[in-house]
Amino acid sequence: MTYHCHTRSNADRFLTVAALITADSLGYHFGQEAIESSIAMPIAQTTDALKPIAEKIAAGTRLTAEDGCRLFASNDIHGIGRLANSTREQKHGDATFYNINRHINYTNYCVLRCRFCSFRRPYPTRRAKAVALSKEQTSDAYELPIETIVEQAVAAYQAGATEVHIVGGLHPKLPFSYYKDMCSEIRKACPRIHIKAFTAIEIIHFARISRPRLTIRKVLEQLTDAGLNSLPGGGAEIFDDRVHDEVLKDKMGEQGWFDVHRTAHECGIPTNATMLYGHIERPEERITHMLKLREHQDESLASRKAAFNCFIPLAFIPDGSELADRPGPTGLDDLKTLAISRLMLDNIPHIKAFWIMLSAKLAQMALNWGADDLDGTVVHYDITKREAGPGNRSQEMTPRADRTSHSRSRPRPSRTRHGLSTDHRKKTKSRCLPYPAYTKIGRIRKSRPGAGRHVF
Repeated sequence: MTYHCHTRSNADRFLTVAALITADSLGYHFGQEAIESSIAMPIAQTTDALKPIAEKIAAGTRLTAEDGCRLFASNDIHGIGRLANSTREQKHGDATFYNINRHINYTNYCVLRCRFCSFRRPYPTRRAKAVALSKEQTSDAYELPIETIVEQAVAAYQAGATEVHIVGGLHPKLPFSYYKDMCSEIRKACPRIHIKAFTAIEIIHFARISRPRLTIRKVLEQLTDAGLNSLPGGGAEIFDDRVHDEVLKDKMGEQGWFDVHRTAHECGIPTNATMLYGHIERPEERITHMLKLREHQDESLASRKAAFNCFIPLAFIPDGSELADRPGPTGLDDLKTLAISRLMLDNIPHIKAFWIMLSAKLAQMALNWGADDLDGTVVHYDITKREAGPGNRSQEMTPRADRTSHSRSRPRPSRTRHGLSTDHRKKTKSRCLPYPAYTKIGRIRKSRPGAGRHVF
């Protein structure tokens, strides 16, 4: 992984603090002058409507649900961005995190019928065969043998990948041993790679299909023994009964999702969290979703062995789903949602602009709206993506080599390979946890919108 560092040229709009940052073996820490300056400028430039919120942020006071709704109702997209950017810079400076990873989707067969999903394909049971299904529903259905999954992981590992990210549909026939063998075989072939795999609904599915039936804790323990390191945050969607009843009827509700992540944190397994937005949910329901995550994170940080590492707002892409008549979120909505996420979720270290679903250019802009994480090289993502089209299954983000040559920084190893070390937790004054999935941390410059100097 390369470690990119460039000072932004838009100092008149966003405070450049790189010169005030002192590097040490753990990363970057601010002097008091830098912190005060980074807070003062956004307040001075904030409109009167947002000034009470800006003052709360400067004072370190948590934002309420009412504050969050006020931010969504505001049209001051630049003011919201400045506030989120100041918070982001207090936590991470100009650093932007990414890793060299490979996404693997082991099957798109799924027993669920979520209305927003264009990934799912029906399993060809006798009943399904008797029903006329379109070629589109059946021709691209697949399930990968473990050997193929291991081959993909090995190819990524040999190319320098530090992580594999594995998720799939709820296959009605594959046994629990398939998933354990998947992890153990990858671990044997790639001993140092980080295995981030299986969303909460997949874990619940494994508990249901296991024989004899296992608890969620036992499922997680057996997967961890097989090589699992962390869980992604998918499947959260929107924590709201109205939304769930309309588009997610067959899927677990928020209680099931939180049960899995609570148990994972108790077992010392770090996880991420997501929110699918831009479909039928309302702004206040997005805020409620964030506050429930914030409350859970408070509890995990106080009493559990692990916690949420990253929050990923996922933009709904309607193409190919039962909600294809919906417009989906605009670019401004994407930026606003990322920014508000940074402001509301003060106890989750990282906010991810998932470039596959946002587009690379918008994800780069999001680095000035509170986001500090771009995910990774991805290589292959089969669930959904912006600007999708025939054959558009493989996409890769590779920071350009010529940008590396201009960088003043160098690769820096993280404190731990697969988790948070005890000594670091004791020394860390803030509530931010280091990235557990990265063997190295990358830093990419943030460039001003329209500058024509892109990361990708």
